Amino acid sequence: MKRFGLACLWLTSLLAFATPAISQSRCADCHFSRPDAPAADHLSDWDHSAHSRNNVGCERCHGGDASTFESFLAHRNILNSTNPASPVNRRNLSTTCGTCHAGPFVAFQKSQHFALLEKGDTRVPVCSTCHGEAGSRRPSARALETQCAQCHGPNRIAPRPERAEAARTLYDALHESRDLMKTVRSLVNRVGDKARRAQLDEAYQQADDALVQAVRAGHQFVYDDLKVRLSTARQRLEALLGQLANPKP
Repeated sequence: MKRFGLACLWLTSLLAFATPAISQSRCADCHFSRPDAPAADHLSDWDHSAHSRNNVGCERCHGGDASTFESFLAHRNILNSTNPASPVNRRNLSTTCGTCHAGPFVAFQKSQHFALLEKGDTRVPVCSTCHGEAGSRRPSARALETQCAQCHGPNRIAPRPERAEAARTLYDALHESRDLMKTVRSLVNRVGDKARRAQLDEAYQQADDALVQAVRAGHQFVYDDLKVRLSTARQRLEALLGQLANPKP
């Protein structure tokens, strides 16, 4: 065990003099240096996630002591996910994610899924259902439809097949709107006139606010509300595109 800790320390020392890494996590450094470390796929998912890019280390969700390379001390007080007290236990996961992702968590707390989760029904979707255990995924509309159908498909525990189909249609439009927002942002950034740029920035923010509200409605699983918010976002985006295409003289 001591030899493993020294090996991790040596590896980290080498990395410190190499090209700066994208992320910094002693937990990840040790696990990457050990080929037989458990949950290699989970580690890889974290490495490709926004958590990694923002230096949110393993200890933020799993617990443990990231200040040491001694294996026993580093893993002390970490609970298996099957333990009801673990922060990554299915019943606790949304609360753990919510310590940083307050907006989605507040929205999820208003959903019927959260109410069922509080009653002990662990079949309901939680953060990892759609975003993966390391938060590295944003599900495609087709994948979301498949996931919804696990419970709401024909002959399932809560059959509402129209819900899964509606989810796919709405999230297809949501993803399209997000891509369009990126394009519009790029176009607005190219405007040199400060006064006109300020007007476009304000219009962009209004469209973005509506899109954020649509995403929150999605985390509540209130698809009628999502549809309304998304329609508002698209109207504002189209108006903004009109301003960009037809600047006033």
